Amino acid sequence: MRVRSWLATCATTTTANNSTVPFPKSQRHLVSDSSNSSDATGSSTSPSDSSYSVSLQSNLSLQTLPSVPSLQKLSPDETINFSSASHLCINSVQLGHKLPIGCIAVHHNFLYAASSHEINVYDRTGTAWASINTFNDNDSSSGSVKSVTFCDGKIFTAHQDCKIRVWQLTPTKHHKLKTTLPTVNDRLLRFMLPNSYVTVRRHKKKLWIEHADAVTGLAVNNGLIYSVSWDKSLKIWRASDLRCLESIKAHEDAVNAVAVSAGGTVYTGSADRKIRVWAKPFNEKRHALIATLEKHKSAVNALALSDDGTVLFSGACDRSILVWDREDSANHMVVTGALRGHGKAILCLINVAGLLMSGSADRTVRIWQRGSDGRFGCLAVLEGHTKPVKSLTAVTEEGQNGVVSVFSGSLDGEIKAWQVSVSCPNSSPLNLQKWNL
Repeated sequence: MRVRSWLATCATTTTANNSTVPFPKSQRHLVSDSSNSSDATGSSTSPSDSSYSVSLQSNLSLQTLPSVPSLQKLSPDETINFSSASHLCINSVQLGHKLPIGCIAVHHNFLYAASSHEINVYDRTGTAWASINTFNDNDSSSGSVKSVTFCDGKIFTAHQDCKIRVWQLTPTKHHKLKTTLPTVNDRLLRFMLPNSYVTVRRHKKKLWIEHADAVTGLAVNNGLIYSVSWDKSLKIWRASDLRCLESIKAHEDAVNAVAVSAGGTVYTGSADRKIRVWAKPFNEKRHALIATLEKHKSAVNALALSDDGTVLFSGACDRSILVWDREDSANHMVVTGALRGHGKAILCLINVAGLLMSGSADRTVRIWQRGSDGRFGCLAVLEGHTKPVKSLTAVTEEGQNGVVSVFSGSLDGEIKAWQVSVSCPNSSPLNLQKWNL
């Protein structure tokens, strides 16, 4: 099977039609920012800064999605509804081998950073991160690590070799391999049954519980693990006994992203330029296709949901972040606008504490927020990476009201940690530098 990477699929393609899906009611109106920039030491920005000219990046994005409303600011009066933000790069770690950072994740005080097949763990407390453990470093045959997530006290990692590995953190802060999905027991239950096999390519069959290509994304919800793969499938695993419950042929091309709402609705984004929505119908045991959302003109690389799960954000190689929301006149989900400003492909998205963060091949991270009037604006642009930003994660810090820690991993092999302080409209952002971070 021939699979194109995100680098190969970031090309302009033909126009796709919009689709709709039933969704909880939530109205949003959108405006965009212009390009705000910062240095690596820290700065304070607000949506009013140099905000009334159309950026080159926005023009490029508009050319690829002309039917989606542009989100430029219209007048100075609109900026009063937006928060302001200050941001400071408080730490930067360059891995010794300088291999690209494939993914990063935070669990409590630990930061997990995957580079090639290795996973490095850091204690992120304090100004200097202490290296806690490196695991999977002796298994280069597993290929690159694509995703890391956590559930029921276990660590799940997705790999290029079609497998999901399950790890346990020991009392000595080392990571011990517990098993690999699908488990041996799960295989033994099925390998004798002819109907347990599916054709993955000509003259080749595999158990339906096995991925047939790189596992590209993991998501966790209510004791279930959702995995997507370049083999075009979505699989659902039960964390308690690590059994595969479902396997769905989700797309016509590689699946790059998965997001799950608290209610169990599953969203998958693919190189086929489509987002598909999956849910369990009433009294049914298996997920069914609810809708196909088509608007992007190139591969969908990233998905994120708002805090309440009522708004979906999607990022693609067309340089735009699309916002999917309920149409005001009908019970359907539609594209209500695009967040523009990045100059190249959107590679990662994350939503934390009402802030949407986007990482791009243009080497920047942008931070977006919905204002008090329901409109979106860009609060900050984080700069400093020398290659595309491939992965993002963020957490709110206890006892520091309005402060979010953002971590960005890049193909330059560097991880940067940022402190972002968001203030209410018409108030001053916190001075992060006086904290001596």
